[in-house]
Amino acid sequence: MKFHDLLDNAKCYEQVRQLRWPGGVTCPHCASLDITRQGKDDTQPEKQRYRCKTCQRRFDDLTLSVFSGHHQPLKVWMHCLYLMSLNLSNRQISLELDLNKEDVQKMTLQLREAVDKKRPDVSLDGEVECDEVYVVAGHQGHPDAVKKGRKGRGEPTERCPLSWHT
Repeated sequence: MKFHDLLDNAKCYEQVRQLRWPGGVTCPHCASLDITRQGKDDTQPEKQRYRCKTCQRRFDDLTLSVFSGHHQPLKVWMHCLYLMSLNLSNRQISLELDLNKEDVQKMTLQLREAVDKKRPDVSLDGEVECDEVYVVAGHQGHPDAVKKGRKGRGEPTERCPLSWHT
């Protein structure tokens, strides 16, 4: 038995609704609050369907989300997220989820990209201090270049206080 077999798909959908729309369901197309429920999905009865009275478009719990348009049940996506949080490799995740490696690669890539999009921009303000960075990389396949560039035993050839040079 797999862990995701123990997860309840209905609870996963309820959690998505709570996180996605804490103030009530809004249209993912126009952000209107004037929404009507349109029953449940035929293939996934836990998934609620809606219609926006403002733009007249239909949508469901996953429309325009990282989970939309995929054949894997939501509980499998949630289990994949959990396994990613444990820092497991895609191979380990594919074994645990009983999926092929290519599907897991697509899922984890999509989830990581979605997290990256949501990450706020870093803004430094006030006094910022930074230790020096020593760069000695870039001589791959040329060990003699590393030896020639050293000024003494183990000393790096280049000092880079605040920027990264490639």
